[in-house]
Amino acid sequence: MKKTLLIVDDEKHTREGLREVFSEQYDVSTAANLEGALATLEADPADLLITDLKLGGENGIDLIEKALAFSKPPICIMMTAYGSVDSAVEAMRRGAYDFVTKPVNIERLEMLVKRALREQAIEKENGELKAEIQKTYALDQMIGSSALMKKVFEFIHQVAPSKATILIEGESGTGKEVAAKAIHSLSQRAKERFVAVHCASLSPQLLESELFGHEKGAFTGATERRIGRFEQASGGTLFLDEIGEIDPSVQVKILRILGERTFERVGGNQTLKTDVRLIAATNRDLKKMTLEGTFREDLFFRLNVVPLLMPPLRDRKEDIPLLGEAFLRELSKEHGKPYRSFSKEAMSRLLNYSWPGNVRELRAAIEHAIVLGKGKELTTGDLPASISNVSSIHVEERDSPGREALNLEKVTLLMIDRALEECGGNRSQAAAKLGISRRTLHRKLATLKNHTAQKSRF
Repeated sequence: MKKTLLIVDDEKHTREGLREVFSEQYDVSTAANLEGALATLEADPADLLITDLKLGGENGIDLIEKALAFSKPPICIMMTAYGSVDSAVEAMRRGAYDFVTKPVNIERLEMLVKRALREQAIEKENGELKAEIQKTYALDQMIGSSALMKKVFEFIHQVAPSKATILIEGESGTGKEVAAKAIHSLSQRAKERFVAVHCASLSPQLLESELFGHEKGAFTGATERRIGRFEQASGGTLFLDEIGEIDPSVQVKILRILGERTFERVGGNQTLKTDVRLIAATNRDLKKMTLEGTFREDLFFRLNVVPLLMPPLRDRKEDIPLLGEAFLRELSKEHGKPYRSFSKEAMSRLLNYSWPGNVRELRAAIEHAIVLGKGKELTTGDLPASISNVSSIHVEERDSPGREALNLEKVTLLMIDRALEECGGNRSQAAAKLGISRRTLHRKLATLKNHTAQKSRF
């Protein structure tokens, strides 16, 4: 299809002359005044508008401003007498692409039109490509081109419009909260609030108050009424991270909300209603916990309506260059550092490392390299020691399940030991450095010690 041009000039011979010049290549319409031009644009949007500055008693700048307010605005080029260049500059300040002086140099105007339309086509193509990439390789802040991540993206697009409760499972640092935000942003609740609560960081009493709110005087220190997160998120989405860590007494109340959509504030008698979509996340095996009696089976079934498993980074290593590039651009800008690329050796280390901390650890490693790097590119020496020395700890080619478990155990122990060493033995600081809760750190240490003790018997 031909590109469409609208030529606006109150002098008929100018309008018709320009129509004759451009009609071979473009679909050309004309108008003599502002009113006629706007009526034409409303009926049939043009790709490009050429207008004179003087339109009888009207002003071409006003036409440009109104034209650019359309849902599909045209590119605007101003024609003006030589002595009115200041007005043309003002038109460009208001959004015009460029201007030409009268008498019009036809060759310059033709070149200007071609260039403007070419740039418009490129911009449109880039926008469509960006949208396609966003749909295929990224979602909100989630990035990946691997088969595993494409399945995650497809899942999110499919479940987001529904009202179903979703349970997101996966190791720490795999992006469970980012996935929850993506689901919210694509849902019918996107204009309402997304409220996140990290359950493992609060004691049972504080968590109960955080989720359901409390009345004044409900307990020592409750000096005023508090609105809980279920109330705050009504109409929107509530994300409960590390739900496997919550106390059984709180589990009962969450179960009631999922069933009846009602609750009471701590210390209150008034029954309140909430319309909230619940997304929960865990890095623990909730099904196993139900068998052990540490997590309510009925709550598990309520949460596990639509399960989503976030894959660990070691299982989608082809995404590391994409993620690395995205973090590199983001963090270079954030720290005011010049943009640099990775050396081949540095990228090789990133690809060969096992990433027990997953995407969160990758981001932290790249931030470390950006802050400390000094050369034209980021090298292995700029990476954290745990990664730059990857040759001694990376996961080897997996020829058996036993070898895989052994290597992952060594890496996890090494990461925990280094974090504790760097934090002077402070477990809370070490947990924060690793991107996990203190409770999770204790559990990992206990599990690894038990595993080591069992192996030492043989």
